[in-house]
Amino acid sequence: MRKKVDVRYTKGSIEVYYKGNRICSHKRLYGRRGQYSTIPEHMPANHQLYREWDKARFLKWASGIGESTRQVIQGLFDSYRIEEQAYKGCLSLLKLADKYTPKRLEQACKVALEHIPNPRYKNIRLILEAGNDKAAAPLSQSSETAHDESYALVRGASYYGGGSHEK
Repeated sequence: MRKKVDVRYTKGSIEVYYKGNRICSHKRLYGRRGQYSTIPEHMPANHQLYREWDKARFLKWASGIGESTRQVIQGLFDSYRIEEQAYKGCLSLLKLADKYTPKRLEQACKVALEHIPNPRYKNIRLILEAGNDKAAAPLSQSSETAHDESYALVRGASYYGGGSHEK
């Protein structure tokens, strides 16, 4: 259903025309590049990017992977005024479990939450591509092992010259 439209803008407004007829007019936004604004009344009643999905299903899927993944998905939903705008980012993020593994995705989300206030799909993807999720996991495991006194390698005095090894 893609149609070509003409857009006319002035210092204070933007008007959209289809075949010479004005179909909408909006106050012009001045903000960061690429910023957009959605007026819910202008959306079709049946508009959903992924009709079979809703917030609860995304959160359930994310919870199945882990708590950190669920927190990132919840953060994505919280960052949009209109729920459907978060669907694409959530789906893309959760699909990273297919390319990598659910365990790595969970670890990448955990790393992202520790370092980024509001992690997005791109942040998680870059962590996975760089292997930063792998680098963070052994550090936390090795620090636990270092403090665990139930296992240690002990060399006796003879090893350090207290006795002779040669016969």
